[in-house]
Amino acid sequence: MAAPLDDMFSLCVDPGKVAACVEVRFIDNIKGKGLFAKKSIKKGEAIFLERPLVSAQFLWNALYKYKACEYCLRALETAEENARRLSGIPGLSLPHPELCRVRPELHQACPQCQVMYCSSECRQSAADQYHRALCLGPSQEDPDHPINKLKDAWRSMHYPPETSSIMLMARMVAVVKQAKDKAHWQKLFSYFCSRAANEEEEIAHKLLGDQFRGQLALLHSLFKAALYDDHLTRWFVPEGFRSLFALVGTNGQGIGTSSLSQWVHACDALELPAQQREQLDSFIDQLYKDIEKETGDFLNCEGSGLFLLQSSCNHSCIPNAEASFPNNNFLLKLSALSDITPGEEICISYLDCCQRDRSRHSRHKILRENYLFVCSCPKCVSQMDELDVTSEEEEEEEAFLIATPRSASIEAQKNKDQSKCVEKCLLMNTLHSFFVQFQDQLFLK
Repeated sequence: MAAPLDDMFSLCVDPGKVAACVEVRFIDNIKGKGLFAKKSIKKGEAIFLERPLVSAQFLWNALYKYKACEYCLRALETAEENARRLSGIPGLSLPHPELCRVRPELHQACPQCQVMYCSSECRQSAADQYHRALCLGPSQEDPDHPINKLKDAWRSMHYPPETSSIMLMARMVAVVKQAKDKAHWQKLFSYFCSRAANEEEEIAHKLLGDQFRGQLALLHSLFKAALYDDHLTRWFVPEGFRSLFALVGTNGQGIGTSSLSQWVHACDALELPAQQREQLDSFIDQLYKDIEKETGDFLNCEGSGLFLLQSSCNHSCIPNAEASFPNNNFLLKLSALSDITPGEEICISYLDCCQRDRSRHSRHKILRENYLFVCSCPKCVSQMDELDVTSEEEEEEEAFLIATPRSASIEAQKNKDQSKCVEKCLLMNTLHSFFVQFQDQLFLK
């Protein structure tokens, strides 16, 4: 379905300016829509800033004390608190504490259920948009509450590294429940790509594993018990629930926030004498070594969201744009990685840097398994003569590489280069195994 102009740009900061810069076009029945430049865009230039229709923190991430605003996912720990928890050094003191942008004095809790927000504005926005329908009040910690049963079931099926959350679907329902113009919000959600029934099953299989049919049926039953609404009957029948599940699984954009990362970037911008700069850089390098030893790569508050305009960006193995979250909240920034000419399609990559460097065959395998399409970008076309085989080295890596749907985590680790990519994947696979076996012990401190 083609979205009206005002809908596609409605959640952008300065929508008029964005509409003058880019446009959404229908390409063909295979690729669907795409985002195209209407004017020249320079390398490094911000193409647009966009808020999500809905977003939600990942459930394991929230359970293990990654404190984020319930509305905008802004990290709530100060940089020093964050560094102490991640490094396991309770007495750690950060230099230049004035560079931390977290303001605990502005934080507010929901008076009924006590979930936290970074500001009164976020608390009010959440209440107005979805939270009144989802607030558990005094039952926040009650394991028998229908919503808590739904969360527990999801956590038992989808372990870290997380790529989606059942609560993103719950917030979609809650938004429509609370909306005065329910048809308008249902129309906005309908703009995201839909899938054939067999493709929806493949997506469920990818997210839930080999037992996905039984697990999907259980999630459907719990979802219906917790959230049923007469205005959304099509989302609560088995076929509609499966479609909703697939929509979130393929369109969810990863969100990462970190108060420590913001502090590090602020430190990088300081003008210091050479000796002080060397001391500060050495301190930060050692801090990240301590964090890696204690916590691995789970550095950020993480979640996912549905972004209307950004979702029109197609994949390329040589992207000319990338998404990031520089404001330490859910506000997505799409920036140009190279000069973009008028009429050129604006593409992001669904693969991480390590995966993009692999063979065409391996890239296609990851994209087919996670997004159900075959890439025909210029890089893939130029490598068409390559053998459709995976090298022994890549086969070994493949056991550990985990593709994350459209993940766009912020740069949480200073001076982290691409050579860390395989090491990271190995670590995440190991941690996944630990979560499965020891879910009540890992990270609880």
